[in-house]
Amino acid sequence: MLIHTRDPSLATPLPSEITPPEVYAGRRRWLQQLALTGAGTTLGAWAARDALAQQAPYAKPGKLATLAGGRSAVAGAVSMDKLTEYKDAAGYNNFYEFGTDKADPARNAHTLKTSPWAVEIDGLVKKPGKLALEDLLKLSPMEERVYRLRCVEGWSMVIPWVGYSLADLIRRVEPLGSAKYVEFHTLADPKTMPFVGSRVLDWPYVEGLRLDEAMHPLTLLAFGMYGEVLPNQNGAPVRLVVPWKYGFKSAKSLVRIRFTDKEPGTAWNKAAANEYGFYSNVNPEVDHPRWSQATERRIGEDGLFAKKRKTLKFNGYEAQVASLYAGMDLKKFY
Repeated sequence: MLIHTRDPSLATPLPSEITPPEVYAGRRRWLQQLALTGAGTTLGAWAARDALAQQAPYAKPGKLATLAGGRSAVAGAVSMDKLTEYKDAAGYNNFYEFGTDKADPARNAHTLKTSPWAVEIDGLVKKPGKLALEDLLKLSPMEERVYRLRCVEGWSMVIPWVGYSLADLIRRVEPLGSAKYVEFHTLADPKTMPFVGSRVLDWPYVEGLRLDEAMHPLTLLAFGMYGEVLPNQNGAPVRLVVPWKYGFKSAKSLVRIRFTDKEPGTAWNKAAANEYGFYSNVNPEVDHPRWSQATERRIGEDGLFAKKRKTLKFNGYEAQVASLYAGMDLKKFY
């Protein structure tokens, strides 16, 4: 396993340590507004660096091997929201290959074997083949991205991921002009994933994006979180993170990335097409048939009976991604 050392610049004094809190808070709000209104790439990167400096001093879990990422200059890549605690992010999640209860993945995923590991690239590309995890880790510089995660079930988290833009990999494999979509396959091994074969879903778990969505710089190929490699239950050793979509779009434990000219049939869309559309962009104006999507509960902060916070369109990434859907009826293409 390739181990990266932490960026030494993170050891410098933080703005919050040398600036009065009320001044820093005002500056933070100003930078956030600049980023949201698209005031320019430079200012957006400045805001991202400022936010990462604020977020940086979280306590590393000390559970797994270190995997550090540098500061990202991608607009919107660093949320200013309070981080979710590692114990919540690693202990409360959906990974149906290991069970349907929120605690099942953390309890059962120790059986997953993540080495050796490879991801097959196939379909409409000039350079198909299998890429070993070691090669994927070296393909592009690692960055830390602090993203909001919104589950379709109405809860959310804020997680510092480590990885790089999926676009870096896509450019290397050179999709053909006929490629319009990217399909992602999760490992489906009944020997190490005890719930594979259950009737909950059609296995393997498959997700998909339009090629332009996959190429967006915010779409992340993630290998770590909280400065360490991914825990098994969070999709080790490599997963997708698409922050403006509901969490189930971010496929875990990837073993295949396929380029195609047709919209892929995805796991939850196959299971209940009337409830889970292909796009699944976070949208407070489009309810799930069985519950509202207007609000959410932040895990670790908002209790079951506390007033819920409002959900943001595209999960707060509207300034960065809304142009991908210009002219589309987002109630029809949900």
